[in-house]
Amino acid sequence: MGPKTRIKVWGKSKINYRDYRIHIRASIGALVGILITGYVTEAALGMSMGLPLLIAPMGASAVLLFAASHSPLAQPWSILGGNTIAALVGVFTYMWLKDPIAASGVALAASIALMSLLGCLHPPSGAVALTAVLGGSAVHDLGYLFVLWPVGVNSVLLLLCAFIFNNLTGLRYPPRKEPVAAPAPVPASNKS
Repeated sequence: MGPKTRIKVWGKSKINYRDYRIHIRASIGALVGILITGYVTEAALGMSMGLPLLIAPMGASAVLLFAASHSPLAQPWSILGGNTIAALVGVFTYMWLKDPIAASGVALAASIALMSLLGCLHPPSGAVALTAVLGGSAVHDLGYLFVLWPVGVNSVLLLLCAFIFNNLTGLRYPPRKEPVAAPAPVPASNKS
């Protein structure tokens, strides 16, 4: 194991950081994931179309997928479901309200509620909802196509990169759910 760092958080607790090699692996994974996602998107779509190739929330998704891949917030359903729901809600809310401030609040609140109900809470999806509302004409001109491109394609590509990279570097992703052990049988009491 390499050196450990201790950082005081708000003067009370301490966070023990793991081996630095884990952080380097996560950093390289995020680099590879974003590069592949961006370049595959560019090759498929081409720069001439004027559409966004990557959206900023994918950076936050990469942090979860490569640095916290065992978190419930980083599982496949969380990224795919969360980003899709947030994009749909964001586009709908912007078209419905037109006021960017009101639409931002409603889109974020509705996205959190739906992700929670459907079990796919993914924090970067909050930024996806805001991107749909505040993304400007490049995003607004896409309308509901924004859900498919770039959100859907970016999400799928980044998730595939995380699956391949994490597993090739010895980190099982998605993690296996350990079977729950059956409770030990209670011996019958001998009441005579």
